[in-house]
Formats: sequence, C-alpha cells, structure tokens
Amino acid sequence: MNIREYIKNNKLIFDGAMGTYYASLYNETTPCELALLEHPERIVRIHNEYIEAGAKAIKTNSFGANTTVLEGGITLVDDIIEKSWTAALAAVGKAKNKDIYIFADIGYITGDNAEVEYRHIAEKFLLLGATNFLFETLPDVTNAIKTAEFIKSISPDVFIIISVAAAPDGYTRQGESAAELLKLLCEDRNTDTVGLNCVSGPAHLLKFIKQLPSLKKPLSIMPNSGYPTVVGGRTYYPDGAKYFAEQIARIAQKADIIGGCCGTTPEYIFEAFKSLSSKVLDLTNGYSIPAIHDAITEGKFLKKLKSGKKVIAVELDPPSDADITPFIKGSGRLKSFDIDVITIADCPVARVRADSSMLAAKLKREFGIDTVPHMTCRDRNINATKALLLGLGIEGVENVLVVTGDPIPSANRDEIKGVYSFNSVVLAKYIKLLGEQTGKRFTVGGALNVNAPNFTAELRKAERKVEAGVDFFLTQPIFTDKAIENLKLAHNTLNAFILGGIIPIVSYRNALFMQNEMSGIDIPDSIVEQYNGLDRETAEILAVRISNETIEKIKNFCNGYYLITPFSRVELIGKILKNMKL
Repeated sequence: MNIREYIKNNKLIFDGAMGTYYASLYNETTPCELALLEHPERIVRIHNEYIEAGAKAIKTNSFGANTTVLEGGITLVDDIIEKSWTAALAAVGKAKNKDIYIFADIGYITGDNAEVEYRHIAEKFLLLGATNFLFETLPDVTNAIKTAEFIKSISPDVFIIISVAAAPDGYTRQGESAAELLKLLCEDRNTDTVGLNCVSGPAHLLKFIKQLPSLKKPLSIMPNSGYPTVVGGRTYYPDGAKYFAEQIARIAQKADIIGGCCGTTPEYIFEAFKSLSSKVLDLTNGYSIPAIHDAITEGKFLKKLKSGKKVIAVELDPPSDADITPFIKGSGRLKSFDIDVITIADCPVARVRADSSMLAAKLKREFGIDTVPHMTCRDRNINATKALLLGLGIEGVENVLVVTGDPIPSANRDEIKGVYSFNSVVLAKYIKLLGEQTGKRFTVGGALNVNAPNFTAELRKAERKVEAGVDFFLTQPIFTDKAIENLKLAHNTLNAFILGGIIPIVSYRNALFMQNEMSGIDIPDSIVEQYNGLDRETAEILAVRISNETIEKIKNFCNGYYLITPFSRVELIGKILKNMKL
C-alpha cells in the first residue's frame, strides 16, 4: 500500500534504536554503521527483531554515515550506504510480513560541505531505489529542506519525514524553537511529514505536542526511552518498556507515526505495538495544562528608545579579579551622570573577567542601575544560556546584548574550547522565543560594525538579526567619514534603533594600539598623530573634543550614543557628557 494512504487510516509504527541496542548486544563503542563492514548479519538480525516486534517501517543503518562521524572519505560513506540498504532489503526478505517500508536514514551533517554531502547521500540512496527518506535528530532544518527539494526534483513521489531533536524545554541544541521549526516544515511543500525524535523521553514529548497547535501535516514522534546515565564510560538508558508503551499510546492520539530512538529495543516496540493494538489513551489524562503567563511588558530602556529621546549607554569593563570596589564606584559615578544604561562586556578578547550577567544583576538589585550585559555564544551551551537568562529575568535585568564573541587565542585552544552552540542571530531568536515562553521579555541588542570593509554584507547580517528579534544595535567606535556614511545607511535601512559608538582615545600609545591591534576599529592617521607628544591632561582634552565632534556629526543618524569607558576613567566620560548637546 502507498505509504501516504497507509497513514491516513493507520498508525505507522517504526523500529527503535540501532546504535544503543547494537552497543548493548555486542559491547562495542564504535559507530554501529561500521558493523556493516565486518558483521552485516548482526544488523540484519536487529532489523528482523524490530519487524517481528511489530514495526511496519525500518530505518537503514546509516544515521551516522557521513564523513564527519565516520572520520573517513566519501568512498567509505558510499560503501556504508550501499551495505545499509542491502541489509534492510535482506531483513525484509527474511521477514514473514514483507510489506515493510524501508526509510533511507540520514542524520545531521556538519562542516563547510554539509549541503553538498547531504545531496550526495540522498542521490546515492535514490540510485539504490529508496522511495522513503527520514532526516532525523536535527538541531536545525536548513540543509534538510534544501535536500528534500533536491530529492523531489529527481523523484517527486518520494515520501520525506524531517524530524527535529528538542530538549524538554522545546529548544534544539542550536537554540532553535522546535515549535517554530515544525511550523516552518509544515509550510515546506517538499516535506511530507514533520517530526520530533531523540534527546527527550516520551513524557516530555507528550507534554510538548499537547501544546502544539493543529499541524497541516502528519506528525512523527520517536522518543528516547528516557534519560541516560554513564557508568564506566558507557551510556545506559532506563529499562521501562511498558511505561514507554503507555506514553506512546497517549502520543498516538496526536501523532500519525510513532517509534523509538536511543535506549529503545525490540521489546519497547513490541509493547508499543500491543498498546496501540488494544487501546489509545486520552491524551490529556494525568496531565495539567500549563499556566498562562502575565502579559509581557516593555522595559524602561526600550520605552525611552521608542520615545524618540536620545539614549545614553556607557560601557564599563568588569574587573579581572575579585576586587569589585572600583567597578561599583565607577558605576555609581556613571549613574550620577544621569545615563540610561551601563553595558558590561562578556570576557572581551576571550580573557576571563567577572561575569557580566552577575555584575548586571548586582547593579540592578543593589543600586537600581539599568544594565545591558553582553552575552557571547563562545562560552556557554544552550542549557547554560537558558539558565543564565532565567536568572537575569528573575533579577529584573531587562536587556541583553548578543555577540558571537572574540575567538579564543590560538595558544590557549588546547586547554580552552569555544562552545559556539549558536551564532548571534540564532541566540537573539532564542532569547525572544524564551521571553514569549516565560513571560520575561528582554530587549535584545546586537553589534553593528560600521567599519566593516564590506558593509553591504554587514548590513545584510544586521537585517537577519532584526528578523531574529534584535531591537537595537551598538556600533563599533566611529572615527572616519566612511563609518558615518555607513551609519547613515544603516539608519535608513534597518528597522531597529542604533546607538553610535564613541571611544575616547587617551594617549598616543593608546591610539597606536587601537589602530593596529583592535579588530573592527578604524582610526585615521590624522587622528593618531594629533596625540603624538601630548601629556595625559592635554590628551584628555583632545579626547573630549574629538568625541563631542563625532557625536555632533552622527546625531541625525542614530537614536543615542554608546560611550566606551577607557581604562575605567569614568570622569572622562562625564566630561564628554557635560559637553554633549542633546
């Protein structure tokens, strides 16, 4: 029977895990895909166990068949794909019920050539005769959608499932909202079924799908058996086949396709098959509907931006040791200048300083100072990021600036690893969606480099940030006419507020350092040479004059000013503000 016709009147039951089940049977930690090279009969046997347990659909043993996972070339990948297809055919050939759907299984592929590799693998399966495809355990769907279009251009009747992997909070490891990804997939004409699999257990996926609106396409759900523990370097999943089956029966009230992922075995599928054959439980039985959050309100900083009044933000570097006294005194002094917010960098140039978010919370809680802590993508995974954002919301911090983060110096990379679970665009989108989910709205800022050599590309990137939810931008320091032209272009192009960056240069040495060693800052020689031979006091007078002249030049192209305090010299900032014409 055509698979589309089948799922109109039946629940399609998939198999369960291959990788974790294979490891439990044969005590091997190498990728199960490599077993096809020496022990293909083992894979055939596992396929048959799932078919005998009641699976109507099986996945080829090719989830990790890509150059990154296998750490080999494309020839090895091709060999694994061919053998995985042969093993699946052999299993169906041995089965009593030969009316089994075989799905070409493709996992998430990373790397610069990911899109090309996706296409290559898809084409290989098509040549072998695949008519059903499963893209699974995806943290984002960009390449899967592109590959689905490629597949349908060759064979329009192919059936394609695209399945997202989300944590219990409803977000993928790259910070994407699973609900938004499913919505996107429902709009994609080449995706036949949307789904969720892996990462979460059945109870959390059940809770998640209860909150989903009605979908335009069939839904596939394949949970893990539960949550694993690690003993002696090996990963173990809980053994609860009957519990899993009960949850699957509830899930089946809303899902058209069900199966299992990590930790599940043929026993799990057999119990699920029995449960679905006997009854389907009430989806809402035993579960409460989540509370509705209070209406989301705008913060004071965003309200002033919208009022049309010029906003003043001043950056103050966090301390590099445990002595917070200078930072607190400087913050108090800045508050006395009647500024709007203090921005706090997040370990700038990848050097450790006191945590920007904790300092922001302290200033807000103890001194009532509005803050904009910077948040990089470099140092935290999605769990740590969410925990930090929830903490900021609890502390009353309403603003955050998202930046990708300066790279870790080469000399430290053996000891310190960057995380980069997402980029600044994805992080901005994640923060906005989290605010909608929790009722704690953040005003989200982004960085805008008006000194970029290719400002057209920089502007396109900024537009993507706005689409993701960025409300305002802080620019790099402005010293040149070209930077002012770029600021004007951004002001006329972007649907967001812009604060022009101003950093006072305090000495000739400081000018040379910023000109030659600071990425993203463009200082003309004419300004650098003005500092040559000046003492501290005279250099400071010059810094105030240049800063105020720049402010006057950019006032019609920005919504406020972003002043960066050099070497914690807050009194210098006070002099600039005193001479500023608002």
